[in-house]
Amino acid sequence: MATLFLAHRVPYPPDRGDKIRGWNLLKHLAARGPVHLVTFADDPRDLGHNAVLSGVCASHHVAWRHKPQWRAAIEALASGRPVSLTAFADVGLSGRVRALLATGAIDTIFVFSGQMAQYLPADRSARIVMDFCDVDSAKFAAYAGRKSPPMAWMFAREARLLSRFERRVAERADASLFVSEAEARLFTEMTGFARPQVVENGIDTVFFDPHASFDRAGATPGIVFTGQMDYPPNVEAVTDFVRDVLPRLRAAGVSAPFNIVGRAPSHEVLALAGDDVRVTGEVADVRPWLAAAQIVVAPLKTARGVQNKVLEAMAMARPVVASAPAAQGIDHQGTLCVAGDAAGFDRAIADLLSNPDRAAALGQSARARVQARYGWAARLAALDTLLAQPESAAA
Repeated sequence: MATLFLAHRVPYPPDRGDKIRGWNLLKHLAARGPVHLVTFADDPRDLGHNAVLSGVCASHHVAWRHKPQWRAAIEALASGRPVSLTAFADVGLSGRVRALLATGAIDTIFVFSGQMAQYLPADRSARIVMDFCDVDSAKFAAYAGRKSPPMAWMFAREARLLSRFERRVAERADASLFVSEAEARLFTEMTGFARPQVVENGIDTVFFDPHASFDRAGATPGIVFTGQMDYPPNVEAVTDFVRDVLPRLRAAGVSAPFNIVGRAPSHEVLALAGDDVRVTGEVADVRPWLAAAQIVVAPLKTARGVQNKVLEAMAMARPVVASAPAAQGIDHQGTLCVAGDAAGFDRAIADLLSNPDRAAALGQSARARVQARYGWAARLAALDTLLAQPESAAA
């Protein structure tokens, strides 16, 4: 079985949430047969990995995505399409897809993220597996509800058009995958599509192990948040935490610093740095910061699917305090604390810091839960079952 794997971002190195899922899917499919990767790069650090990609893929084509967002927005308004699609529209990449399909050797087209579904052929030349991961249109609807005009209008437009596109793609695909039961249910509620399937994220618990060998120099204890720090939901999360939660903790006598760990911090995030807030920027390895953390927080108001940052912290045996949106996709069975608002975060953090034995026990139970539930081999077994079915039988 030969697979065409369409990805919106080079899945290697697997150093952020979407790339971690993409890389593990790619390796899993390559173990079943030849995989031809067609993808974009938007970061120079994602280039130059030809040797690694060649070791996994039968072929790979990486197109540089240089279209500025303003141009994608103009194209979207002129064409009546979502910005999410025009931002990833590329004539050269489209030609590469057509050339691969013309060989007749492709049995399965695996689409990783909705942006790449625009490259599906008009005819049914192969099985189509659409991995939406999350319901992107719901994310934009949430943005619209919290923004002022004209951005509120733009986000509402994006949510409306993207939802229609997602439904049309799901109707064409042999299987439509989501990262959690919550996302699958949401897709059904929003579109009426009744046949979504779930392939959850996993985690490498050998790599994310508090007793593994890694350089711990430079990491300092404190309250820790990890993530891509120019991603709007992450920016919003840490900004609100510094504004609404830290003052409550300081008033209660909690002095633990807040460490914001992750690449590409935005101007808003950099402005948060101060005596008790550290913004590290990109780090070579996030494990030392997780290992040093007294508590890991995930106070996201907008979160889709399974949050890798939460799984990583749990695997490192750290006590985690997460918002309901950040925790909803994870079958944690009470091995992390869920806080509903700033007061809830304040109470949970203060309680754990004042009870180190309870915090340690919570962290150990979190790691045990991740080991039992979220290994990649177990999570991707559902994909093997799906691919063993005849075309259209999975739909």
